[in-house]
Amino acid sequence: MKRLADLLLAVVAGVVLLVPTLLVALMVKLTSKGPVLYWSQRIGRDNQIFRMPKFRSMRIGTPAVATHLLTDPEQFLTPIGSFIRRTSLDELPQLWNILRGDMSFVGPRPALFNQHDLIELRTRCGVHKLVPGLTGWAQVNGRDDLPIPVKVRFDEEYLRRRSLKFDVYILCLTLLRVIRSDGVSH
Repeated sequence: MKRLADLLLAVVAGVVLLVPTLLVALMVKLTSKGPVLYWSQRIGRDNQIFRMPKFRSMRIGTPAVATHLLTDPEQFLTPIGSFIRRTSLDELPQLWNILRGDMSFVGPRPALFNQHDLIELRTRCGVHKLVPGLTGWAQVNGRDDLPIPVKVRFDEEYLRRRSLKFDVYILCLTLLRVIRSDGVSH
């Protein structure tokens, strides 16, 4: 049921967001050198690696680590990087991963391939069995501001509470958080 809901919502979102997606792609291309998309290796269900696209918000050559680990993340942002991150427009290409089945709309955010501490904690708690999401319970409860152990506790709570009703609740909270730019690392 969840997979069918993901497919239907991804198709509808893809159609509705086609023009904004094309505009963001054009803005990225016009304001910085390099490709429009940044493909990162992420950890998916059962700790399998998959490639996840984002609109490129950081300059070419930025280290492949979580933003909060950069000494001065601002120095790596493209001219529109802060805007597309704050508004979460950089995440639009992940509709592709949802259509492919690598991701769901709701689930734990996929870890970077080198976030070993996060991957290990999620595996111990059984969270690694879930399909990662575009948004999740941890994202609506702090997003980038949460320390990893707290993030994993929210992921574990999602594992226990998951249902279509809970997913709809998380999607509504996500929309609210995106509008207010809550908890976003710039």
